[in-house]
Amino acid sequence: MLTFLKNPNRILRRVDEVAVAWRQVAPAASFGGMTLAEFESAVAPSTEIRNTVTELETELAAALGRRALADIVTNEKLKLVVNAVKGNPAHGENSELYRAMGYVPSGERASGLTRKSASPVAAANN
Repeated sequence: MLTFLKNPNRILRRVDEVAVAWRQVAPAASFGGMTLAEFESAVAPSTEIRNTVTELETELAAALGRRALADIVTNEKLKLVVNAVKGNPAHGENSELYRAMGYVPSGERASGLTRKSASPVAAANN
């Protein structure tokens, strides 16, 4: 695999090094059938696309932040509705509506009490 594909910023460093050297040492020369200006024009899309990617990454980070803030409000509204259903005499936390919302009705919840039996290793040692 080409090294610059593993490290995309490396290709821009190489382009910059080549262009600076070309400009300083042989600005009027042609290489690869291109003048320095033609070379710079030919490689410009790499920089432009990288700038677009950077802008999109910034937009994505901002959108993720806005989503996080919106989710805080959404969660508060969600809790408000669920608690209202639980407190509603016509429904409550044992209702079909409460279950349909994805919650376990209080009458069906396990007590949480567990009686752990001795492990086979501990029982064998006794």
